Amino acid sequence: MMINETFDLWQLLAGLGIFLFGMYLLEDSIKALSGKAFRRMISNYTRGKLRAIGSGTLITGVLQSSSAVSLIVLAFVGAGVMSMENAIAVMIGANVGTTFNAWIVAFFGFKLKIDSFAFPFIGIAGIGLIFSETNSRLFNLSRLLIGFGFLFLGLNYMKLSVEGFSQAFDLSHFHDYGLWFYLLLGTGLTAMMQASSATIAITLTALHSQLLDFNMAVAMVIGANIGTTITVLLGSLGKGVLAKKIVGISHLVFNLITGFITFLCIAPLTWLVGTIIDINSNSVMALALFHTIFNVIGVIVFYPFIGLLARTLLRIYPYRKTILTAYLDRTPVEVIEAASAALVKEISHLLEECQLYNLRVLEIDEKLVFSHDLPFKKIGGKRFGLDQLYANIKLLHAEIFAYYAKLQANKLEVSETHNLEKVIFASRNIMNSIKNFKGIKTDFDEFDGSSNLYLNEQYRSFRRRLLAIYHEINEVRVLESREEQYHELLRIFLHIEEADKDFIRETIQAVADNKISGIEISSLLLVNRLFTQGCRLQVFGIKDLLLTQEQINDFDRALDMKALIEEEKPRAEKSEPTEGPPEN
Repeated sequence: MMINETFDLWQLLAGLGIFLFGMYLLEDSIKALSGKAFRRMISNYTRGKLRAIGSGTLITGVLQSSSAVSLIVLAFVGAGVMSMENAIAVMIGANVGTTFNAWIVAFFGFKLKIDSFAFPFIGIAGIGLIFSETNSRLFNLSRLLIGFGFLFLGLNYMKLSVEGFSQAFDLSHFHDYGLWFYLLLGTGLTAMMQASSATIAITLTALHSQLLDFNMAVAMVIGANIGTTITVLLGSLGKGVLAKKIVGISHLVFNLITGFITFLCIAPLTWLVGTIIDINSNSVMALALFHTIFNVIGVIVFYPFIGLLARTLLRIYPYRKTILTAYLDRTPVEVIEAASAALVKEISHLLEECQLYNLRVLEIDEKLVFSHDLPFKKIGGKRFGLDQLYANIKLLHAEIFAYYAKLQANKLEVSETHNLEKVIFASRNIMNSIKNFKGIKTDFDEFDGSSNLYLNEQYRSFRRRLLAIYHEINEVRVLESREEQYHELLRIFLHIEEADKDFIRETIQAVADNKISGIEISSLLLVNRLFTQGCRLQVFGIKDLLLTQEQINDFDRALDMKALIEEEKPRAEKSEPTEGPPEN
C-alpha cells in the first residue's frame, strides 16, 4: 500500500490550520471578555512567589496560552509594576497552566464523538456572530464557542488524516532515531507554530493512532515545553527594558533545565504515570498526566532557586535605568533654588517633547521647528516610535511630579510653594495638550487618506496652523523681556481664536456647497475643537511657566474681558435701532 494513498497530508494541514485558528479565537475572545480582569489579577495577585505561581497557573489554564500570559508579564516588568522574582514565578506557574489544554484535548477530543458538540457550537455561534454587533459581549461569546468548535473539528481532521496511514505504519523503523530526535522535533514544531498546544495536539493524535509509542510522544511533549520559550524571547528583544530580557532568559533557563531533568528521568516518570493510569489502554490520558507531572516537578525543583536565578541574571545583565530627565536627575532637591530652576527647565523639555509628538501625529518634519536634537533622541541615539515616544513623555511627566513632591517635603516659603504650584500646573496643561492630539490622530489619518478633496485640504490646513503656532510659541520662549513674552502670548492666543473662527466659517460654507456631509461634518468639528483646545493648553502652560503671577492675572483678565466683549457683540447688534422713514 502506497503512503500517499493512505496518508492525506492536506487533510492534516487543514486540520492543523483549523485547530490553530480555533486556539486563536478561543484566546482572543477570552481576553476580550475578561482581559482586563486577568491583567488586574496578574498585577494585584502576584505579590509573593506562591501566589504568583498560582495566578500564572490559573490564568494560563483559562486563557489557554502561556505565551499571552508571559507577554503580559513582560509588559508589567517593563513598566516596573512587577518584580523580577514574581514575574519568574508567574511564568513558572504558566507552564503548569498549559497542561490544562492537554487534558481538555485528551478527554473531549478522544473520548467523545466530535460531531456531537463541535458542529452545534459552530452552527449556533456562527448565527450569533452574524446577528451581534462587533465587539459586543454576544459577539465575543460567539467567537469563544466557534473557537471551541474549530479546536475539536481541527483535531478530528488530524485524526482522520493519519488513521489509514497508521494501519500500514511500522513503528519499529523509527526507534533508531532515538528520543533526542523527537525532543528536537517537538521543540522545532512549537517554535515554528508559536503554540505548544498545537504540537501537543499533533502528538496526542499520533499517539492515539499509534504512529508514536509513549516514550516518543513524551519526548515531543518535553520539546514542546522548550519551544514555548521562543515566543517569550522574541517578546523580550528589541528596544525593551533590560528587565524584560532577564525574565525572558529566566523562562528559557527554567524550561531547558526542567526539560533536561525530565528527559533523563523518562523511565521513572513513565513508571509513576503507569501506576496511576494504564498506559497501554489509555495512552492519551497517560500522556496528559505525564505533561502535568513533569511541569509540577519543575516548579518544585525551581521554587527555592527563583530568587537566586533573578539575582544571578541581574549580575550577568546589570540593570541600568534609562534616564528620561534632562535636568532633574543631576539636581538634588535639598538645594531649593537650583531644584526649582531645574524643574522649570525640565517642564520646558517636556513641552518640546510634546510638541515633537504633536508634529509627528500630523507627519510634520521636526526640523521645521527644532534646529537641535531633543533630549529623548540623545538616549542611545535612537528615534522612538510614536507609541514609545508617548509612553516616555508620560514617564517624564511622572518623574517631574515625583520631583515636585520631594521638593514640597522641604521647608518652603509661601512664595516658593506658590511658584512650584504654578509650574506644576503648567506641566499638567502641556500633558493635556498631547492627550488631545493623541485622541484625534486616527481622524487626521482618515482626513489625509480620504477620497474627499476638502478633507485632504483641511488636513493640510491643520498642519500649516500647527507649524505657524509652534514657530510663534518658540520665538516667545527665547525672548528676554517678560513684558514682551506677555504681549506675544496674548497675540498668539488671539491668532488661535481667529483660526478657530475662520475654520467654523469655512465649514459652514463647505456644508452649504455640499463639499462635506453627514459624519464628515461632525468629525471635522470635533477635530478642530480638540486641536484648538490643545493649542490653547500649550499657551496656558507657557504662560504659567514664564510669566510672573501679576502678568498671569492680567493675562487671565484680558481673556475674560475679550470673552465678555464677544458675548456682548451679538446683543449690541440686535438692539441697535434700524433706520426709520424720513421725517416730513
